[in-house]
Order: sequence, then C-alpha cells, then structure tokens
Amino acid sequence: MQTTDALWAFAVAAVVTLLLTPLAARVARRVGAVAMPRERDLHDKPMPRLGGLAILVGVLVAGIAFLPNSEEVRGILLGATMITLIGALDDIFDLAAPIKLAGQFAAALIPVESNVTVDNFTFPFVGAVDLGSLGGPITLIGIVAVMNIVNFTDGVDGLAAGVCTIGAATFAVICLSLDRDEAGILAALTAGAAAGFLYHNFHPATIFMGDAGSNLLGLLLACIAIQGVLKTAAIVALFFPLVILAVPILDTGFVVAKRLKYRRPVYSADDWHLHHRLRNIGFSQRRTVLYLYAWTLSMAALALALRFVPYSDDHGNFDAAWSLVIVAFGLFAFAATIYLVYTLEILKFRRFRERQLRRQATLVGGEPPSEEQLHDVIEREIETGDFEAVAQD
Repeated sequence: MQTTDALWAFAVAAVVTLLLTPLAARVARRVGAVAMPRERDLHDKPMPRLGGLAILVGVLVAGIAFLPNSEEVRGILLGATMITLIGALDDIFDLAAPIKLAGQFAAALIPVESNVTVDNFTFPFVGAVDLGSLGGPITLIGIVAVMNIVNFTDGVDGLAAGVCTIGAATFAVICLSLDRDEAGILAALTAGAAAGFLYHNFHPATIFMGDAGSNLLGLLLACIAIQGVLKTAAIVALFFPLVILAVPILDTGFVVAKRLKYRRPVYSADDWHLHHRLRNIGFSQRRTVLYLYAWTLSMAALALALRFVPYSDDHGNFDAAWSLVIVAFGLFAFAATIYLVYTLEILKFRRFRERQLRRQATLVGGEPPSEEQLHDVIEREIETGDFEAVAQD
C-alpha cells in the first residue's frame, strides 16, 4: 500500500511541477529574477530563475495528498516553504551571503523544532552512538550543509535536478524497505518534483531552479536522510546519505578546499566545480551532466547493494560470496570515480599541451601542426613521460 502511495506521490509531484514550471518562468521574467550570462557561467543568454516555486507547489500538493498530518511532516513542509521563499528573494534581489545563511538556518530550525533530529545513530562495529543535547545543533548544521551542497551543484543545465532525482528515488526505495513509510513517500514525491522540473531544465534549459529550488531540494533530501535512515537501527544507516550524495559532497569538498587553499571566501563564486572543469576540457553541457549522472548512478547502486545484498547477519558475521558482491559494487563505484578523475586530468593535460605546441610553432614562425601531428606527439609524451621543451611567452 505504501509503495503504491509513493508511486502516486511521485507521479502527482512530477505532473504538477511539469505543468507549473512554464508559469514560474513567466513570473521570473516579470519580477526580474533572471540570470544574466557571466564569464564563469555555462549559459549564453538571460535565463529565468524561480523554478523552485514550481517544485515547491509540486511537493506541497503531493505532500498534502499522500503524507500524514504529523508534527514532523508539518515542520518539513513549512521549512520547505520558508526556504523556497528566501531563495526566491535571493533570485530576485541577490541577497548578501550572511543574510542567505541566516535564512537557511531559520528555515532548517523549523523541522528541527518539529522533532526532525538525529539523537543517536548506529555505527558499524561500535553500536549506537548517543548525541544527547548535541543532536539538535548537529542536525541543524547538517541540514544547512546539504542545502549548500545542492546549491553548489546547480551550475549546469539539468545537473542538480537530475542528481536530486536519482538521490531521492534511491532514498525512497531504501526508506520504504526499512518501513520508514513517511520518509519513503516524501523521498518519492521529492524525486517526482525534481524529475518534472528536469523536463524543462535539461539542456537546452528554458528555466533555472535558482536558489529557491536548490535550497528546497537540499532541505528535503536532508530531512529524508534524517527521518528515513539515520533514525533507524540499520548498521550502515550512516553511510546511505554519504554514498547517495557522494557526487555533490565530493564536488563541494573539492571546491571549498580550493577556496581555503587560496584564502578566498568559502561562499565566493568561481569556476572550480566539476562541471566547470569538464567544460574546460571541451565537454558539452549534455556530456557533462551525463557523465555526472553515471557517476551518481554508480553510487546509488552501491547504496542499494548495501541495503539489499545479504552480506552480513548484522551480528558481525559475513557471508563470503555475498561480501564479494558488495566488493564488486564498491569497485564499480570506485572505478567510475577514478575514470572521471582520469578523464579530467588526462584531457586537461591534452588541451594544455595542444595550446603549448601551437604557440611554439607560432613563435618560431613554422607551420601550425595538424591535429594528427598533435595527437601523435602528445600520445608519445603520455606513454614515455618525455616532454618536448616548449618556449614560453
């Protein structure tokens, strides 16, 4: 019965969001919530924001229809409404970073005060860990962190919406299997709303979700993780959110580390995100998001394997054959990660060497090398590790 409700919630949220997104685009143009192209951006024409308003309506309609009228649900939906409105104001007026952060904490506080908190969790080989009075503050910080993680991901057509669709759908399956029906339905309708918006947001996009949408989806995913898995006694509960959201978490971690390294404000915009790096080595927007979708799917498959493959009896006894299956899923996810890193670094090197070799030919007054000649030289350098000297400006 709950699985049926989850599927209906997904469908209703998807259809409502799909139908209302063009209206949100018209509203955005009317109120001036339009993203103008900047040097670091990947779009080349003014784009309406406020797609988050359509996502919110899809979530609210499906939530009211299929979720129970509990304290936690009311808190989550109220917090979702508040953060969407704050994000919409930012999309229109470009709020200062401290004001946005204060708004995120205020919105996150609503579900936390409605008992959407992690008071304890189960850690493998350790058992239950009681957070005590720190549960509320840690949960609050965690919700705000996930909002910003999703917000950082929203930089190329369809990326945040697609990653959130995959992540929420994976959470839905896991939550329902753990008998966390309320969280499972919430995850399903979140996936539906993100998927309905994705129809309009996949490249070439006709609208952006804006901060209204990215903060909304971040808050919902955080609350789903708390209510659906972290409050359970499942041994690997702590790892589900980390694995499912690994792609945006790793992207954010890399970017924040770079900003700290170069002593730049953490909230400052730049072009160090994975989607920017893929753009810089020549990927199209569609190829970029498809690569990142594939990586996200590999992580989702690992999370589902951790939930459904019977590799352990939950008492420290492991089945050898099924453990090898888990290892295979882990290696697949690891291979996807390594492949993406390899692609980034090797192709970045290729583009850099091509520019160097062309500049060398120009400086000495020779004929520009052909693509075939460049390919042969760079392949030899990669294979042997011997590099030709190139004159610098």
